[in-house]
Amino acid sequence: MADLAESYRMLDTFASVGGTHFDVTFIDIDGEKCGFRKGQTARQIRNSLPYLLPGLTERKQNLIIRPYGEHVHFVQLDDLDNEALKPLAPISCLIIETSPGNHQAWVAVSDLDNADAKDFARRFRKGTGADLTASGATRMTGTGNYKRKYEPDFPEVRILQAAPGRQTTKAQLESLGLLAAPEPVYDAPASPLRVSGRRSWPDYHRCILGAPAKHGENKPDISRADFFWAMMACQRGFDIPEVSARLMELSSKAKENGQHYADLTAQNAMAATERQRQRSRA
Repeated sequence: MADLAESYRMLDTFASVGGTHFDVTFIDIDGEKCGFRKGQTARQIRNSLPYLLPGLTERKQNLIIRPYGEHVHFVQLDDLDNEALKPLAPISCLIIETSPGNHQAWVAVSDLDNADAKDFARRFRKGTGADLTASGATRMTGTGNYKRKYEPDFPEVRILQAAPGRQTTKAQLESLGLLAAPEPVYDAPASPLRVSGRRSWPDYHRCILGAPAKHGENKPDISRADFFWAMMACQRGFDIPEVSARLMELSSKAKENGQHYADLTAQNAMAATERQRQRSRA
């Protein structure tokens, strides 16, 4: 299963709105990372794809890319149903289906400062009901979505809408009412609060069992379980690098989406923990 034209179309769309380079990751059917290429240009990937895709299909490996631009920021809105996609269609440069009923919208924001990008992306995801822990990396369209739960009929990642050249601005997104309100900013304490005595990790399995169901599916939402587990770990005195490293060992989604996902989840969990501490002191 491989559609070279569909893969080219994704690359061309990202490039048309300012994407200049891509990190490329290869992940096997069990979510284990088995290869990585940093900072590839669209041309380098285009030249490699005819040789890569047959082998990836044969080995059932996933091809995942993360787009970057010098003058544009890409915001990935993941885990969207058809209703959530409607207000995003006029502003998205790309909308894809990664599996039946599971969609992603990609928005290219042209006037976003690096310092504001992380907070802005979170407000955008929160305002649209998207997955707050989206990693910013996605499966290449035209390739299979190789996960054990889909075998033997693996879905093909496909484009639902492409709008080459379409960028948007912060003001436009604000005017459309797609951003959640900014969260209060608190001064962080000089050093993280540590729990005295021997620290122990939260029970990850219990977090999975207690997680709400993923939208439209009869299974736990792993990203929410990861976030809740990470918050408990932060409350017990573990710092961001420790939580991130442990997530890479425990979480199937962290293994699938890579270190960036684990780092982002740990950072968001620590920020939420600090907000709770500030409120408790108020």
